[in-house]
Amino acid sequence: MSTKIRLRRMGAKKAPFYRVVVADSRSPRDGRFIEEIGYYNPIADPTEIKIDEEKALKWLSTGAEPSETVKQLLKTTGIWAKRTK
Repeated sequence: MSTKIRLRRMGAKKAPFYRVVVADSRSPRDGRFIEEIGYYNPIADPTEIKIDEEKALKWLSTGAEPSETVKQLLKTTGIWAKRTK
């Protein structure tokens, strides 16, 4: 089973709010997921990013691949640098 760390869209029309989830790569974007590890709110000023560092590092160490957007969020929060050390 290949796992991915990706965004799950929530919120109203034209007001997106995303949850950062770990999901099987075969499941749909807003479908079933394994674990929720954080959230991302691009509408707020300043942008809100909250990711549980321990859970993210655990999943990255077990081989979960982040999507491009999640990789940027992990770099912004500093979690990506801790993973590559």
